[in-house]
Amino acid sequence: MSQPWKTDQWFTSPWNFAPEVRESLHFPEKIRIHDVTLRDGEQQTGIVFRRQEKVAIARKLAEAGVHRIEAGMPAVSAEDEAAIKDIVALGLPAEIFSFARCMPADVKLAKECGVKGIITEIPSSDHIIKNAYGKDMDWAMKSSVETTLAAKEAGLYTVFFTIDSTRSELNRLMDLIEKVATEGHMDAMTLADSFGGCTPQAISFVIGKLRERFHVPIEIHCHEDFGLGVANTVAALAAGASVAHVTISATGERAGNVPLEDTVMALRTMYGVDMGIRTEKLYELSKLVQQLAGFEVPPNRPIVGDSLYYIESGIVSMFHRRCRKVEPLEYIPFAPEMVGRPGVDIALGKGSGLANIEEHLERRGIQATPEQANDILARVKQFSIEHKRLLTGAEFETIMNSVLTPAGAAVK
Repeated sequence: MSQPWKTDQWFTSPWNFAPEVRESLHFPEKIRIHDVTLRDGEQQTGIVFRRQEKVAIARKLAEAGVHRIEAGMPAVSAEDEAAIKDIVALGLPAEIFSFARCMPADVKLAKECGVKGIITEIPSSDHIIKNAYGKDMDWAMKSSVETTLAAKEAGLYTVFFTIDSTRSELNRLMDLIEKVATEGHMDAMTLADSFGGCTPQAISFVIGKLRERFHVPIEIHCHEDFGLGVANTVAALAAGASVAHVTISATGERAGNVPLEDTVMALRTMYGVDMGIRTEKLYELSKLVQQLAGFEVPPNRPIVGDSLYYIESGIVSMFHRRCRKVEPLEYIPFAPEMVGRPGVDIALGKGSGLANIEEHLERRGIQATPEQANDILARVKQFSIEHKRLLTGAEFETIMNSVLTPAGAAVK
């Protein structure tokens, strides 16, 4: 691809592919997506996924090409345990994992569910171990060794997950991981920015330190408390981490986990990293989760927001009308169909210009003089200001008719 920043599907910055920029990136040859919507995503306040709803989401994740699905935590409830078993029984192409506390009893439950692997967690910062758990680091180390050995004996792919990694003292974190690496067992480890308080530069630095000391795959799990979750995830992958933990549309506690859509699209269009995810399924996937979770994402939500390509601005509407047949990516960074979302449309509101009016007149096969078009525009703006919203098609037609009919125009 001679111009990877500009294809028939996206148009991003050529600066992303400058040699001086690219030489600092060290993405692994194979990067995998590990979706945690059914466990961490459900921890968003007020979200409840029923058994069959979890199955439906898992099916859609697999259809989209997601590599690993964290189907839940069997210790939470009998229904969660049953949902995990149902998902395993589907025989999906995605690998099915479950989540567990650092307790051998949780490992036993995971094994009974038939999952391929387990994410087993332990708090890793001294302050959270003391203040939130009432324990000490010796407890964390002992529990981690005992549980990871149980997971190994159960034949489960074992990912050691250190809660609050990024607020721990680095050497203490390293010692905890070393204890598990030498006395326990881990097939991979997860660096967790559990409270979203780290920067991409620090994430990259620590990933480098972990890779120097431990020779197992590193997974990255971030939250969006400061809006840096996607940037931190990309930084970790560019530093050599090979698995990204995500949720659909940033579901999750507080500000949510790292969104699947943003991560996949950023990697594909700005870094040239194609993980095989079927991006045309992303909008459909987001809509399903919103429906089942009972919430709506903001209309200007990146990638999947409903008003993302619904243009009100007169200037941008003019861009659209001039460029759509010549260079449609001149005014949008990616083609809507790339993520399976509706195409670009032109709205009518306070911010509209003559281009908006011309568009809606043409759709109706109506001609108007420049004076009439300006009159319609003025009335559209006033209506939008008075009602604090966009106009419907019927409301536009009422205004259009009030301007054109007295002048003898033939309204179709």
